[in-house]
This record gives sequence, C-alpha cells and structure tokens, in this order.
Amino acid sequence: MKKTTSTSQRAVKEAAARYLKIVEWSDADRCFVGRCPGLFFGGCHGAEETEVYRELCGLVEAHVAELLAGGERLPGATAGKSYSGKFVVRVDPGIHQKVALRAAAQNLSLNQFVADALAKV
Repeated sequence: MKKTTSTSQRAVKEAAARYLKIVEWSDADRCFVGRCPGLFFGGCHGAEETEVYRELCGLVEAHVAELLAGGERLPGATAGKSYSGKFVVRVDPGIHQKVALRAAAQNLSLNQFVADALAKV
C-alpha cells in the first residue's frame, strides 16, 4: 500500500512540475505574489519570495492531486512551452480599419504596427 501512495505522490509532483509558477513583487500589494496561470486563478502572497514560491508549489501540487483524484483532465502544461510567434486576433472591422490607417500613416505594415504596440506591453 505504501508503494501506491508514493507512486501517486510522484505522479502528482511530475504533473505539477509541468506548470509555470510565477512569483513577483507587487507594488500595489507591497509583497510577493505567487500564481500559476493556466492551472488556477488566484494564488498566494507573502513577504519572503522563497516562502511564497514554496507555498505556491504546494498549492499547485494540491490542486493537481485534487483534479487527478476527481478523475478530471489536467489543463495543458504551461512550463517549457514554446511559441510560434503567430496568433490571430479578431477585432471589430472598425478597429481593424482604424489600426490599418494608423499603420499606413506611419509607413508600417499592419503586422509591424501591431508587433511594435505589443512589444510595449
């Protein structure tokens, strides 16, 4: 019976490791905030960065364990994910026209205009 428990814990740890965990300072909250986008909303916070990370890892493992125990499918992994650099954005035709005209006014392609704007985010 012990072996099954440790195997289950190992499966949870391996599954939890597939999710990006972010700990960053929040000026608004005046503390470190930990979150795991793509797995759950919310997270944890505290004064010590390493403690917040440790707590976040525990939350991720607990959430993954709960999902697996309930027979639910885990969301797609977020750690180590690569991006193609391409995505499609659907906007109102009026917005499309407005942005295209601004790009043309700056002698830029629509793609370059949008890429420049996104780089400033």
